[in-house]
Amino acid sequence: MNPALQGYLAAVTERLAADGTLDQAASELSAISALVDGSNELTLALDDGAVPVPARRAVLDDLLEGKVLPVVHRLVNRTVTVVPASELTAALHWLTHQTVAMVARIADGQVEEDAPVLGRLASRNRVAGYAAAVFEMVETAEIEEIEDQLFRFARTVESNPPLRVALGDRDLPVRVRQDVVGDLLGDKVNPATTRLADYAVKGGRARDIVGTLDALVAAAAWARGWRVARVVSAQEVAGAQRRGLSEALARLTGSPVEIQVTVDPNLLGGVVVQVGDLLVDGSARHRLDELEEHLLGFEADYQIPQGRETADG
Repeated sequence: MNPALQGYLAAVTERLAADGTLDQAASELSAISALVDGSNELTLALDDGAVPVPARRAVLDDLLEGKVLPVVHRLVNRTVTVVPASELTAALHWLTHQTVAMVARIADGQVEEDAPVLGRLASRNRVAGYAAAVFEMVETAEIEEIEDQLFRFARTVESNPPLRVALGDRDLPVRVRQDVVGDLLGDKVNPATTRLADYAVKGGRARDIVGTLDALVAAAAWARGWRVARVVSAQEVAGAQRRGLSEALARLTGSPVEIQVTVDPNLLGGVVVQVGDLLVDGSARHRLDELEEHLLGFEADYQIPQGRETADG
């Protein structure tokens, strides 16, 4: 099933279980699946890839508005958005099965299952889906705080080798690594920050923990309508310099840009900026490396072959 929908459902079912409405949600999802199965016209409308997503969502909005839990309504809308039309009916059945199974596990007192292992990109998409649901559950004003806390935690993990190794150890049980996150963050940050960092461990790839946390930072920025620029600088970037850089990147990307700065004296001078796939390396270290490469190439071009004498030989 679509990894983004897996993550979204994980966040939704956590909230439903906490609110005591998981049973009701399972019943409503089952009824929605039965409704779609029982109407050939409805199935054709929802499974037709030629019909735009907003139009298919509108069909379900008319059916569900005010008749199911708001979170169930959002879950179905998310499914229409991220799943291909041809797979929508199967996805609705999958949602029902997963939710009913979770109700049964809770009733039996069973331990929650670990998330299945996925590739790096699929894992990041799963975590992004989880984040999308979490950001829908918090006030917009909180998201900036959550973004900043995630960025600081990512830098802490990145700069602390023992911690990075512990969280990236695939042989260490997921729950042990989640306990490490809980001990570090606990009640020191927004509860949503802890949830997101915890799921980065559970739903992401162990060896990609820093990259997954950075992806969550970017997801928080997107939720606020911004993009994130990771800036590595030889010295602190502040004041007018920071504003100027943000404005220049906003013009380049076409959207507001949030600057996240990491200081690295090894760069000697200048900055390295990354926004999504765009990477601009204007550091003094990079220019020195380029100069060294040029000089080595120049030396190779003019090197006297072995066994050949000079004019004075």
